[in-house]
Amino acid sequence: MQTHSWLASVLVFLVAVVIAVPLSRKLKLGSVLGYLAAGVVIGPYGLKWIQNSDAIAGVSELGVALLLFVIGLELSPQRLWVMRRAVFGAGALQVFGTALVLALIAVFGFDFKPVPAVVVGLGLAFSSTAFGLQILAERRELQSPYGRQAFAVLLFQDLVAIPLIAAIPLLADPGNLHAASMPSWLSALRVAGVIAVVVVGGRYALRPIFRAVAKTELIEISTAVALLVVMGTAWLMQLAGISMALGTFLAGVLLADSEYRHELESNIAPFEGLLLGLFFITVGMGVNLHLLERHPWAVAGLVILLLACKAPALALVGRLNSRMSNADAMKLVALLAGGGEFAFVVFKLAHEQGLLTRTQHGLLVLVVTLGMAAVPLLVLAAAKLPTPKLPRREYDTIDAGVPRVVIAGFGRVGQIVGRLLRARGIPFVALENSIEQVDLSRRLAGTNIFFGDPSRAEILRAAQAGKAEVFVLATDDPAANVRTARIVRRLFPKLRIIARARNRQHAFRLMDLTSDPDDVVRETFYSSLKMAALTLKALGLSDDEAHASVALFREHDEQLLRDQHLVYDDDVALRQTTREAYEELQGLFEADSARPKVTPDASSAVSPPVH
Repeated sequence: MQTHSWLASVLVFLVAVVIAVPLSRKLKLGSVLGYLAAGVVIGPYGLKWIQNSDAIAGVSELGVALLLFVIGLELSPQRLWVMRRAVFGAGALQVFGTALVLALIAVFGFDFKPVPAVVVGLGLAFSSTAFGLQILAERRELQSPYGRQAFAVLLFQDLVAIPLIAAIPLLADPGNLHAASMPSWLSALRVAGVIAVVVVGGRYALRPIFRAVAKTELIEISTAVALLVVMGTAWLMQLAGISMALGTFLAGVLLADSEYRHELESNIAPFEGLLLGLFFITVGMGVNLHLLERHPWAVAGLVILLLACKAPALALVGRLNSRMSNADAMKLVALLAGGGEFAFVVFKLAHEQGLLTRTQHGLLVLVVTLGMAAVPLLVLAAAKLPTPKLPRREYDTIDAGVPRVVIAGFGRVGQIVGRLLRARGIPFVALENSIEQVDLSRRLAGTNIFFGDPSRAEILRAAQAGKAEVFVLATDDPAANVRTARIVRRLFPKLRIIARARNRQHAFRLMDLTSDPDDVVRETFYSSLKMAALTLKALGLSDDEAHASVALFREHDEQLLRDQHLVYDDDVALRQTTREAYEELQGLFEADSARPKVTPDASSAVSPPVH
């Protein structure tokens, strides 16, 4: 009967996840809200399919422990040192500034005692790492200025969460501590001893173990050892009477410089996602909907108060970052103004230790959950805010003499061309439409690079393009690329254009404007051929066979490009030539494979010497 009940609970969880999470992702609300919504629906305040959420709470908390282990793996000392200003400067300003305001409101507005008020302030200052990074990844903004700033703030929040979770039992009243009968000095000694065991073991014992496991080349053993490390440190921390999250985080930090870091992360990732999802489901099951029904306006006011208290500190962090505009600062506020997953852990532990009453805990969980639910809507609203037009810097005055080469675009491709020309002592002028790229290139190389739009006639004349021999078109925007090529061809018909093409369709349009089709270079073509040759050699082909195959393919594809250039406006003809070319290429490779390979031994065997 117990087995039947356990299986039924598992089926309920899986059904809720399969329905709620994809629906939430489709609505662009993120998977975290899907897990929370699933927990609300199946929990004791929803459909009551599962009544006792405490039964799985212990297992679900392993999800947070695994998350902290992965965060620890990312925190190598070198990376922290590089990010020290963004992490410990902006992160500290946001966390402690917000926590101070919220703690004061808790004390003077809600009659909290100082210690619980500090715990509440710090817990509410946290934002969701899982939620924030997921939204940034989905919107492809992790590398944007506000995305990097958000990552640094979230990283500092995670660092603060670890000691806070570990300190809550020590902040509780002596009567609420499980180890109240033990002298305080002995309890502290036990905690220090367990932490020392984790640190020393992680530094000197784990790496030889992982090295031995790696020699077995068994994936399941590697996964088992990774889970053993996480669960073993969590168990040791629980024996010491402190949070298991601290142990897993320390284990991750100690292995951050290990050569097995990436393997550990990949082995842990499936379990982390599943158990973290289970954690959010249990949080959703604990959301007190009756409290929301009884006091809807009070709860809504508290959610608005939370967002309003976090917004100024986040906005200040954004404005102090010189690389972020006002619009980026608003995006940062929208992304991090809600609550975070560590708030659930902090408030649950504070409730268990008697720092929060049951009602206070339920209300805080409800406010944090609704604050997280508001984040996707805030992010969508911030994305629609009009981006103010920044004042444009005047284009540079070009006074570099008469160049032999003009390079349009000084990014990845243009820089390589420029470095080679400079090494050969060939004078050139580079035109770049990005202020940041111009400033960076001048600092690093001091080349003749000028801020200007290469598609404007007056800029081209100022660069003396009419006296140059070659015009290298290296910009990465296909539309701007073609537009510049047209202007250069019209103004300077004798100037040779060598152009970078994004793909075949882009190449066709550029071939219309160049004197020689071979002057159009597809940006990934030759690097792809290099990778194909390495792949063939890795599969057992000799160097000569691999290079011969690649050369055959290159010649065939270049001829196909010329042939298709004549009909690229005819979709039917384009498809027909592609199909015929594929069949022809197969025939060429089959004929090449059937040709006998002549080696010294084979030659003597086939044609013996005539005496």
